[in-house]
Amino acid sequence: MRLLVIGGSVFLGRAFVHEALSRGWEVTTFNRGQSGTDEPGVTVVQGDRELPADLERLAAAGPWDAVVDVCGYVPRVVGSSVAALAGSADTYLMISTINAYPEWPGKPVDESSPRHECEPDAGPDGGGYGKLKVGCERAVTEGFPGRSLVIEPGLILGPGDRARRLAVWLRRAAAGGRMIAPGSPDREMQVIDARDIAIFGLDRIMDGSSGTYLTSGTPANTTWGEYLGTCVEATGGKAELVWVDDAFLQEQGVEPWTELPLWAPQNEDFAAVWTPSSAKAVAAGLRCRPVPESIRDTAAWLFAPGGMDDAFDVHHSQKDDQVMTASREAELLARWDAQRR
Repeated sequence: MRLLVIGGSVFLGRAFVHEALSRGWEVTTFNRGQSGTDEPGVTVVQGDRELPADLERLAAAGPWDAVVDVCGYVPRVVGSSVAALAGSADTYLMISTINAYPEWPGKPVDESSPRHECEPDAGPDGGGYGKLKVGCERAVTEGFPGRSLVIEPGLILGPGDRARRLAVWLRRAAAGGRMIAPGSPDREMQVIDARDIAIFGLDRIMDGSSGTYLTSGTPANTTWGEYLGTCVEATGGKAELVWVDDAFLQEQGVEPWTELPLWAPQNEDFAAVWTPSSAKAVAAGLRCRPVPESIRDTAAWLFAPGGMDDAFDVHHSQKDDQVMTASREAELLARWDAQRR
């Protein structure tokens, strides 16, 4: 099999490349060479997908059995890639997002749920992240009719993750001491490893599938207590989890999801954050490794030479000033202790 990965040098794209190479596939990557380094063993075509001449040069390097596009965010740009590669590839796999569904995270969603509306030729000002991703999906499905795959991941984790969620908790746990654990340890979650998305996507390419798959993990595949507890265990057990009520944190003005990454209070805004349905993908063969394994593997990457720099470099998706500071955490713990006396 010959595979082209648009991107391919970081996180999910790198997971696709690594998995394809492990299967003995011939892999080409197309990127600007700015966000990361390519895996050994790939053929690199360096270029910018927004430049017609670079896309023409890329198409001439084919043909491929499939394209995996992990870094398409603007429909017009994705559409140009689709048009350039329509005659050079049999299948086009687009990585989209659960944010394509406007009702999430307040309500449960599956592939039949209402989607944002966005034209397939929309520019960067055509809407927010989820809306633009829907336009990207349309650009692919209309440009590769009957030959397209759309994967809509939920919350992804695993080695190489720059999204500033799991890495933040691992770094905090490694610092030790009393550590805020927000909400309830029994809160069920649903997350997925990037490597399992890659396996699923390549399997669907192999069996000639088409269509859209929401891949958010399997129901209740971990709990908040297991998630944070494994972070502590994976970093030497130096931190002590202090469980703090949702209501108290909200009274103190703590920002959900960002100030304490992935903290989702049990209210109507986040009522279904951990219950999207991956039933269609599971029926098609999606399998998810145990979440503690993903956390431990991420810790091994994060604390290896260069891992921390990679996780917190300029390409990460969350700014330092969004995450709770040590002084803010200490202040909140003192207030919580005083309230509990």
